[in-house]
Amino acid sequence: MVESRTRARPLSGTHAVAVQFAAVAVLIAIWELLVLAEFWPPAVLPGPAQVWDQLLATSNASNGQGGYAGSTLVERLGVSLRRVGYGSAYGILLGVGLGLLMGLVPVIRAITEPFVTFLRALPPLAYLSLLVIWFGIDEEPKVYLLMVAAFPPVAVATAAAVTGVNKQYVEAAAALGANRARVVATVVLPASAPEILTGIRLAVGIAYSSVVAAETVNGADGIGGMVLNAQRYNQTAVVMLGLVVIGVTGLIIDSAILAGQRALSPWRGLA
Repeated sequence: MVESRTRARPLSGTHAVAVQFAAVAVLIAIWELLVLAEFWPPAVLPGPAQVWDQLLATSNASNGQGGYAGSTLVERLGVSLRRVGYGSAYGILLGVGLGLLMGLVPVIRAITEPFVTFLRALPPLAYLSLLVIWFGIDEEPKVYLLMVAAFPPVAVATAAAVTGVNKQYVEAAAALGANRARVVATVVLPASAPEILTGIRLAVGIAYSSVVAAETVNGADGIGGMVLNAQRYNQTAVVMLGLVVIGVTGLIIDSAILAGQRALSPWRGLA
């Protein structure tokens, strides 16, 4: 008996973008309807127009406040992205390096896997205080917090990818005279690339989602610092603006990583 399988056709690029824009428009319309229905006062749920006004105000350096509390929205976003970039880069380098060792050397995996799992289970705020005690209140604890947040997903994904490489490929390369380093470089890494890139994608997302926690300590110059400062003064529209900016820029970063993943591993998902 032959079993038939139906596979959903992926949307074309134009159709996918149209669907995404339509979804965003519906979400904004629902938001506006909730505001008009006055389920909550504007101080609790500001409307899209109020958030847009705050976007214009915080982006204007000559509004009397230098944007928001001395820095424009773009400047704050740049500071936060720099922190996320450094933290993610360090975490990815450590994660890929340790993940390779875990996948290639069973003893190292047995020793390090519990520690990686332990770190993965910790929320960022749980070790932020310890990092502040160790490194002070400058940039170091923020970057290290994001590094620790980004490190475990990459290490786990890399180790799983390396152990899942087809042994026949490794044996064939060794039979053709490739030494261990060359086998890793030409067989193991290319075969593991899709899963490693998925781990990197998750790691960057986790690091970016932790930026508000990282900026609770002397991080008033970042986008997370703006959100925390606005929360103290009940500036709900500014808080929502910060969340929208973090979400949109996170979506852009994720799309860029996904595009890189498709370029570097075009065979992924193909039959």
